[in-house]
Amino acid sequence: MTRRLASHARPPRRRPGVPALGALLLAALLLDACSRPPSAASPPARAAEPAAAANAAAAAPATADDAPDTRLARITPQAAATVGIRLATAGPAEIAEVLPLYGLIKPDAERTREVIARFPGTVKSVHKAIGDAVRAGETLATIESNESLQTYALTAPIGGIVTAREADPGEQAGSEVLFTIADAGSVWVELGLFPADAARVRSGQRVQIDSVGGDLHGSGRIGLVGVFGGSPTPTARVVLANPDRRWTPGLFVNGRVEIASTTVSVAVQAAALQTLDGQRVVFVPAEGGYAPRAVKTGREDGRAVEILDGLEAGESYVAANSFVVKAELGKAALGDDDSTPDAAAAKP
Repeated sequence: MTRRLASHARPPRRRPGVPALGALLLAALLLDACSRPPSAASPPARAAEPAAAANAAAAAPATADDAPDTRLARITPQAAATVGIRLATAGPAEIAEVLPLYGLIKPDAERTREVIARFPGTVKSVHKAIGDAVRAGETLATIESNESLQTYALTAPIGGIVTAREADPGEQAGSEVLFTIADAGSVWVELGLFPADAARVRSGQRVQIDSVGGDLHGSGRIGLVGVFGGSPTPTARVVLANPDRRWTPGLFVNGRVEIASTTVSVAVQAAALQTLDGQRVVFVPAEGGYAPRAVKTGREDGRAVEILDGLEAGESYVAANSFVVKAELGKAALGDDDSTPDAAAAKP
């Protein structure tokens, strides 16, 4: 009985599980997707990348190099007039090619006189010393003649400055020079030349003269080029007007000889240029004050500067006291902006 039941037993049926059903569904979906044509309404994801990049670039903030300079020195017209801010117009100018030289102030030998005794005798008194100013006809000393034993006055032949004195009371006066008088209304400037520069310098060229200390300025023209005055090298001599007698013999000077000149289309006065953040700038009028304008410069000669870029011919700029405008711009950056320049800032 037991053996019969065992021989007729059947194995149990296996039902499809959940994993098998999932695999069938996935295969059906993939087959359906492969049989459909691509849709134009669903572009690839990469197509959106350029547009996204463009939007990001547009939203990015501008760099410092691209942003315009919006700084402003707020100075009222009344304050500008008070401190001497003056405007000029950019335009054509002549730029000189300058040769720098160094030299010395000497008396003008053509306006110098040496004084000797009219009659040999004994010096009784001396009335003038070196450096004294004298008028023509003024007494320099008194001398007692050896022959007549009479005393006579030794007078100045011209007005000027006593530059040498070789007379003292009790000394004998003969044919030697007792006084040297120089009319300091003009002086000589003797500028040393290097041999390589001698051929470029000639009579008639204009020369700007400045004292080494920078407190005296003048100009003249070369009158003579040659080897003279005991110097072994060539020398250029300039006759310099000296009406206020401030150019004294023995003073060391700097000279700038104008060798040639070139006309440029746009130039500004040299005093207009300032430096901001490492750039050369000029200040231009703007609403409420003056704005810095970066410029590219070319040739310059100490008086005028060529402008290659940044300022057009006909534009106005601050030509005088531009340093006051720069100082006000610095005050504005520190938050101390009262639109009234300090009086002290008007002094360089």
